Amino acid sequence: MERTFLAIKPDGVQRGLVGTIIQRLEHKGYSLVGLKLMRVTRELAETHYGEHKDKPFFPGLVNFITSGPVVAMVWEGRGVVAACRKLIGATNPLNSEPGTLRGDFGIDVGRNIIHGSDGPETAEREIALWFQTQELVVWEPRLTPWIYEM
Repeated sequence: MERTFLAIKPDGVQRGLVGTIIQRLEHKGYSLVGLKLMRVTRELAETHYGEHKDKPFFPGLVNFITSGPVVAMVWEGRGVVAACRKLIGATNPLNSEPGTLRGDFGIDVGRNIIHGSDGPETAEREIALWFQTQELVVWEPRLTPWIYEM
């Protein structure tokens, strides 16, 4: 099974969207294998957003993600990376379709609620950055045969 990393950003936490986001992913059929509420250190933020280091918005991005609690998650399932990207919606919420998390709850690109890995390789890197191996739970939900054709 494929895994992806998602982080509910400080705006999503402050707005009380954690339960709604988790519920949508569970209803879709994906399995939660890692979850923690945390304050992101500056070092973690700078490493996570390292590819944007030379861009003018980098300091604001780091300041925002470290400004309040974040819910870091690892989800598992077939095609979970691509499916989560669709569920999240476009980076700019005003360009996101209704029914996506950003389309339904976002207004401003700088407060777009959630981060999701953009590909399987990125997911592996981000999961390793945010979680230790022992923090991830290997389990098989009883609903698996009702979700996937075996």
